[in-house]
This record gives sequence, structure tokens and C-alpha cells, in this order.
Amino acid sequence: MSYASNDEIRGVLIQAGEERVLLPNATVAEVMSRVPVEPLGDAPRWLVGQIAWHGWKVPLLSFARLSGLGEEPAAVNNKIVVLKALGGHATLPYFALLTASFPQLISVPRDGLLADASEEALPQGVHMRVLLGEQSALLPDLDAIESMVLENMAA
Repeated sequence: MSYASNDEIRGVLIQAGEERVLLPNATVAEVMSRVPVEPLGDAPRWLVGQIAWHGWKVPLLSFARLSGLGEEPAAVNNKIVVLKALGGHATLPYFALLTASFPQLISVPRDGLLADASEEALPQGVHMRVLLGEQSALLPDLDAIESMVLENMAA
């Protein structure tokens, strides 16, 4: 069965700790590797540091640490996914996520993206868990994450 292009959702799957995270493709600005990370002073552990990207100082965070899903050490072979911030804040047009493996571009039929309501409480920064066929992935709450980054960068 074929699907029209508007019947599909294009996304990017990244690894965060032991979980897979599904990001909307439209929010991904760039995927990079081997990027120097500048540590931040009194930031929470999930706010790994910042990177220089196209003239911006972009906050880099570990989604696994933020959501309590495990550790993601900032290693030289990690990948960084730069995301467009959607809140319209002049001081935060972008933020970046750390991932241990190269992100995977996927197309999901709209009727193939099913909410998984098996969990009563979702981890911090997670909007919902979805099923992609036989596997599950987390949909991040990008608005909440952006607010947390803004709050911590202002401090």
C-alpha cells in the first residue's frame, strides 16, 4: 500500500540512554560530530555545556540525564543534533541534544504512530511514548525542554 506524502510524518530517531527519541524532522537544523563542547559553570548535570554553531552559542543537553533515562557521557564520538527552538526567544533560537549514535531519518505513516498509554507517569521532558511498529520511542516535550534551558541559561 502506498501513502501520499501528507500521510507520513518524517522524523529523526536518536538514542538517549537506553531509549529511542523521535524528533520532528522539521525541527532538526543540523547533525554534527566531533564538536568541541564548552562546559557551563553552575549548570545542572543535564546541561552539558554549549557549542559554537554558525555564530551562536548553542546550549547542549543530555536528554537521557534530563529525563532520568541514564547517562550520556560527552565523548568525542558522540553526535550532536542542533534543533530549532520553537518559542521565539531571541536569546535561544537553537539548542542541541547529545546522542551516542548517528540519528536515523524515518518516515512513519500517520496511522502507524500509536500512543503507548502503558505508563502512568512519563519521565521529565517527555510528551508521550509512541509505538513505531514493534518498537517504542519517546516524543520529547520540546516546549518544556526549551523553557528549562532558558531558565538555566539565565541563572
